[in-house]
Amino acid sequence: MGDHQGFMKHGRELPVRRPVPVRLKDWKEVYEEFPDERLQTQASRCMDCGIPFCNQGCPLGNLIPDWNDLVYRDRWHEAIERLHATNNFPEFTGRLCPAPCEAACVLGINQDPVTIKQVEVSIIEHAFEEGWVAPIKPEVLTGKKVAVVGSGPAGLAAAQQVTRAGHSVVVFERADRIGGLLRYGIPEFKMEKRIVDRRLEQMRAEGTEFRTGVDVGVDVTADDLRAEFDAVVLCGGSTTARGLPIPGHELGGIHQAMEYLPLANRVQLGDLMESPIDVKGKKVVIIGGGDTGADCLGTAHRQGAEVIHQFEIMPRPPDGRAESTPWPTWPLMFRTSSAHEEGGERVFSVNTECFLDDGDGRVRALKAHEVEMVEGRFEKVEGTDFELEVDFVFLAMGFTGPETGWITEQFGVELDGRSNVARDEDYATNVEGVFVAGDMGRGQSLIVWAIAEGRAAAASVDEFLMGSTRLPDPIEPTAVGMR
Repeated sequence: MGDHQGFMKHGRELPVRRPVPVRLKDWKEVYEEFPDERLQTQASRCMDCGIPFCNQGCPLGNLIPDWNDLVYRDRWHEAIERLHATNNFPEFTGRLCPAPCEAACVLGINQDPVTIKQVEVSIIEHAFEEGWVAPIKPEVLTGKKVAVVGSGPAGLAAAQQVTRAGHSVVVFERADRIGGLLRYGIPEFKMEKRIVDRRLEQMRAEGTEFRTGVDVGVDVTADDLRAEFDAVVLCGGSTTARGLPIPGHELGGIHQAMEYLPLANRVQLGDLMESPIDVKGKKVVIIGGGDTGADCLGTAHRQGAEVIHQFEIMPRPPDGRAESTPWPTWPLMFRTSSAHEEGGERVFSVNTECFLDDGDGRVRALKAHEVEMVEGRFEKVEGTDFELEVDFVFLAMGFTGPETGWITEQFGVELDGRSNVARDEDYATNVEGVFVAGDMGRGQSLIVWAIAEGRAAAASVDEFLMGSTRLPDPIEPTAVGMR
């Protein structure tokens, strides 16, 4: 490394978030510019530790010490070459990934880890500014045709890799724009949609074809796809939201997060003047304490909600790494997102019992109580019942699996015990020529896992079509994070 004592001389530093009163007036990304000189100082904290656990913590196998050193040495072009060697879309992961690589950083054993994620996003932004992100067109076309169903990170990664291998690729997306949850779900303040659009320009120039507004299973059948294409890659995601089957769950004003968030996206895209679900001046409860709940929180702040509570049934995590999740595993610890610092009250160890009707079919309040964990089960804490007035409730409790009807009925693929699409070690389903990647096969997971699976599935597709492949194969379908 360029500076072998960097980790001893410098502490961890991240970009400053824009002041809360300022950023609540718009939907732009929350971080301010981070000067190159300070970023290079952060890159110098990489220890050249010999066994880069950060690489293993990342499902993509990113060559993190390599590009940390190159950034420190001001060799940005070489840095993006190293980064793109393993990651098709570092502009997505650098903004949206929770960074398991940082959790696995050796420096993090007794210090703050290297700011890997910030170095990553800075490299790709440099590359776009300098014009280094150019189309990589295949040298030879094979004449083979591949259909990719779904345009989230797994579908886009698979499509780009298969296109570069020389096959003709068509991506089918039922929404009116490409991107999956990157487009409709992730708020603008976490990633502006121009970031998606500029990457799609590269993919179109490489030869990937996108067909929007096509609902596979309805507008196009499985038989149609199998007749037209030599292989099909299912990348439809895990989109069946977990419900809350308690009394009153059918009342007006109670919505799944993915009913709420895409409408806010459409307002920013200019499709709507205002969202049909607007919480300005309203009392809001968000049930679910994860990233999606935080996305709802930040969205409600920008719409001008009067009062917001975010409920989480789990107890409040410790401020530092819990003993149950030692290095280099993903740590259980209390985290504060940009949305949390904007306001609202986080309530832990609470369970919602029922929703109350206002007499006109809308929710007016909810009843809840505190819980404690006893022998692995939640039990009510007697005497903690309370009632809370509410105008809107957003359910952000995760997803239970893909929408399987059209998959099983039309494609004839089998499901595993978790209602995901079953696949073998090559990402192949039980139906010849049909592969699956991303959350549809893995279950709800991180964007970095989706990209890794898309890349790996692409290698399997190429080998299926050509008998061999030169495409990278970063992970097996059964791979799991460090634990």
